[in-house]
Amino acid sequence: MNPFSYTLAADPQAAIRGAAQAGSRYLGGGTNLVDLMREGVERADALVDVTALSADIRLGADGSLSLGAAAKNTAVAVDPTVRRHAPLLSRAILAGASAQIRNMATVGGNLLQRTRCTYFYDQAARCNKRTPGAGCDAREGFNRMHAILGASPACVATHPSDMCVALAALDAVVHCDGPNGARAIPLVDFHRLPGQAPQQDTVLTAGELITAVTVPALAEGMRSSYRKVRDRASYAFALVSVAAAVQLDEAGRVADLRLAWGGVAHKPWRASKAEAALRGQRPDAAAIAHALDLELAQAQPLRDNAFKIDLVRRTTTAVLAELAGATS
Repeated sequence: MNPFSYTLAADPQAAIRGAAQAGSRYLGGGTNLVDLMREGVERADALVDVTALSADIRLGADGSLSLGAAAKNTAVAVDPTVRRHAPLLSRAILAGASAQIRNMATVGGNLLQRTRCTYFYDQAARCNKRTPGAGCDAREGFNRMHAILGASPACVATHPSDMCVALAALDAVVHCDGPNGARAIPLVDFHRLPGQAPQQDTVLTAGELITAVTVPALAEGMRSSYRKVRDRASYAFALVSVAAAVQLDEAGRVADLRLAWGGVAHKPWRASKAEAALRGQRPDAAAIAHALDLELAQAQPLRDNAFKIDLVRRTTTAVLAELAGATS
């Protein structure tokens, strides 16, 4: 690990000023960045610690949740207000990582964690995300865990977060501040697909700092769930995951639907085509199958991960049937 300076920021503006130094990085819980620095995958000449910034978890008058960027993942998952107003978010966080990591990891850091693609971590492998222009060994290597949606010839890595999949389904908004002022970014637009620049995970610009995440209130009567399919029962990244929220009208038709997938793309994947196809329909097996056909028509599996198409289909069908109150 290279030598670096360390500063504890007292407020967002102090953090932004500290990050103006070339080679600086913001440090939250450090559960991802420090590992990457230790492995030589990431380098920072200056760390600006932002864990003293807002960790508040508040419920607004309109029923929306506000999560300070420094709030620990455990604190969010167990907070009574979160569990009452956004149980989907609590469930997703508890499905990710170990208790020790959740106790350290922050909301802002979770948004910024990098892929767990083994080729990204292996400096003997070619990886465009780690070294732009180097190539992507995952495309022809062991790619069971990799993307089936939204990938490019430059990168087939997947985003590792459980929390972000739930936030995508919940229409969350990321609030940032930086040298050019404050702005709000919908979570679904915050992470990037790889294109020809897979080293750029998000739309943040140099020095921008995540300050909070807001989660709009779900409509009354909307039921939500998060289901994660993985190789072992704990401490494993998703093969696929499904975050869903469903509201039915009095006739049993879908009045509103939020659907997001994890483990299948470079970013949390909002299944907007499937959502549109199911709105106004009774969520029976045929309607769900048709909607998923539309969404998955763009899937491009690799040699080892074609099974993900059927896995995400079956998992989504089960989650939607459960939320719609189906008995079979």
